[in-house]
Formats: sequence, C-alpha cells, structure tokens
Amino acid sequence: MDAAIKNGLSSALIKRLDLSKNGKFDSMCEGVLDVAKLDDPLNKVTLATKLDDGLNLYRLTCPVGVLLIIFESRPEVIANITALAIKSGNAAILKGGKESLETFKVLADVINRILAEETKVPKNAIQLISTRGEVSDLLKQDRYIDLVIPRGSNALVRNIKDNTKIPVLGHADGICSIYIDEFADIEKATKIIVDAKTNYPAGCNAVETLLINEKLIGTESYTTILKALAEAEVTSHLVPELLKSLPKELSSSYSKFFVEATEADFNKEFLSFDIAVKPIGSVTDAIIHINQHSSKHTDAIITEDKANAEKFLQGIDSSGVYWNCSTRFADGFRYGFGTEVGISTNKIHARGPVGLEGLVCYYYQMRGDGHVVGDYLGGGGTRVFKHEKLNINHL
Repeated sequence: MDAAIKNGLSSALIKRLDLSKNGKFDSMCEGVLDVAKLDDPLNKVTLATKLDDGLNLYRLTCPVGVLLIIFESRPEVIANITALAIKSGNAAILKGGKESLETFKVLADVINRILAEETKVPKNAIQLISTRGEVSDLLKQDRYIDLVIPRGSNALVRNIKDNTKIPVLGHADGICSIYIDEFADIEKATKIIVDAKTNYPAGCNAVETLLINEKLIGTESYTTILKALAEAEVTSHLVPELLKSLPKELSSSYSKFFVEATEADFNKEFLSFDIAVKPIGSVTDAIIHINQHSSKHTDAIITEDKANAEKFLQGIDSSGVYWNCSTRFADGFRYGFGTEVGISTNKIHARGPVGLEGLVCYYYQMRGDGHVVGDYLGGGGTRVFKHEKLNINHL
C-alpha cells in the first residue's frame, strides 16, 4: 500500500489493493470457508441412459485439468481462486497484477505450506508466476494447460485469445447499464442507482451507464435521481441535450458534478465516481442500446411494469439481467457459489459468475458386458437401442 501511494497509482487501483477496508479480508476468509462447505462437485452423475440390456451410459463431472488464471491486482483473488481450484480438483497457475505481487507472494507461501502440511493435495498443485514472459511461454503450452481464465480489460482478454490455442474463458469489461423505465418507483430507482455506482466503483459490476425514459426528463423524478448522484459525489456525463436543459436547482448547487458526455463514454468502464447518462424512448430502445454498447456483463431495469420488465429480462444479451436490484449483486459470493474465479461473458461452458460448476466439465462412462456395435442396426446387426432414461442415482 505504501508503494502504491508513493508511486501515485490511481485511487481506483489503490482501493483494489487495500485488504483492510470494507471487511475485504474477512470476506476473503469467509469465501474460503464457504467453498469448503459446498458439496463436492466431482463424480456427479448428470445423465443415465439404458442403451440396451446390460449396456448403460453415464455422464459424470470431472475436473477441467490445469488452469492458467491471469487476474488483476485485487489481492483477495488468489485465495478465492485457490479455494475453487482445490475444491474442483484442478491444478492452477496464477498470475496476478504486479501491483499486488508482494501480497500475492505472502498468500501463496501460506497456501502452499498449509497444503503440504495439512492436506493430501499434490505438491505444486497451486503455483504462482510473476512475469509477463512466463505468461507468454505458458500460453504456448496447449498440451499441458486446459483452460486460460483472464480477468481484466477487454484488451487483455483479446490479446490472450490472439496468442494461444488454449480455450479462453474471457472476462471482458464490465460496462453495466441501468434503465429507468417510465413506470419506475423513483425511491427504489434512486437507492439502486447510487448503490450500483458508489458501493464499489472499481468493481466490474458497478453501473457505468444510466438510461432514463424520456418521459421522465424534466420531471421532479428526473431531478431527484440526478441530485442523489451529485450528493453522492458522482459526476454525471450528460448528453448535450440533457446538459443544456439541466434543472436550475442542480446547475446552481451541483454544477461541478455535471459534464458533457461523449459517445466514447457509453462504451467504457469509468471504474470511478462517473456515470454516462442519456434519455431513451422505450424499453425496446433501451434493449437495443444496451445490446450494442454493453460488454455482456450485467444490466438492470427499474420498473413496476411487469410486462416491460419481462421484455427487458428476455431481450438483453448479457450474462446477468436484473429487475429492480443493483448490478453489484453480480458476484459468486452473493450468488451462493462461495466465491468465484471470475465473471464470464462467454456463451460456452460457463457464463456469469464462475464458481465450482464452471470449473468442472464432464465425460461419458459406458458399462457393458461384451456388447459390440456390429450387433446393432447401423453397424451391421439387427438389434435396436432402447434409450431408456435411468435414475441418475442408478450408478
């Protein structure tokens, strides 16, 4: 922390580094304990089918294998990832942000010492690397590494995808949006927006874009929302038409918290007390805007109209879509996963907060008694398959 302050790192990054604030250290430890309490995710039968008399097919969960996880400078992440990797039977190679290297080293030493002394987990199942050169070398090891999980900027994810043959579980930017519908409860809306922006602005699940139904513009509700943000010391980046028509109550008392928005503001993570604001015509327009500009992370609608809410929930193409609640809920711990290895914006294997289920895959196990394909239709024989479902506890 002293080095971070001495070297003038941004306030957002310093907040990420500080384990002593907001109960982060206790939460980190609780996350490990929560993972330990979860059911064993391995060797679970998820499908059982009787192909024929004495010939049964089963689908069972198994570890992915060796994980290469590249993450940002939040020091608690190493504990979260280690707990998940061990519980899911995976080996993990970890590369954290250089700003947290000294903290990572201490945590890694504790983890490896306890694993060696107190558990049957194989030696070196969890390893820490520290340089970009090591990452580049490992990205070439597609014979030995099964999955790369990058947690960081869109540029980091894209760079890794362009430089490896290993499957990548991408966690891109968190460009999260909230749409305030014309039928919103403004008291709820204000509370949710302030929480989503200020609870932890450096988080990928903090809101970055606020869309307000144009029927609310100029009303007392509109003023209430912007005033609440200003009082929370959030700078609203308003599109030109909103900035020009800013209510006098706000322009006179809170002028420093209102600036003109650029188009780029709707395509970025501020990771600070800033939010981009624009009017929108309808829930359909909100859906179109979000699907065009978001990073497929988490987006929310605030409304008392169920039909509009359902339209939004089904129309947004993101890993998390919420109704009347803060985007900050997008988190493995809050979902009951114990903790998370990251939030995936991919559409394969795992999506959203990735906990234990996202770190296991499956294989098919078949049990027979001398059966051969040549006895069956399509293979030269006359027997037909029964394909009867079995109870998954049959094995």
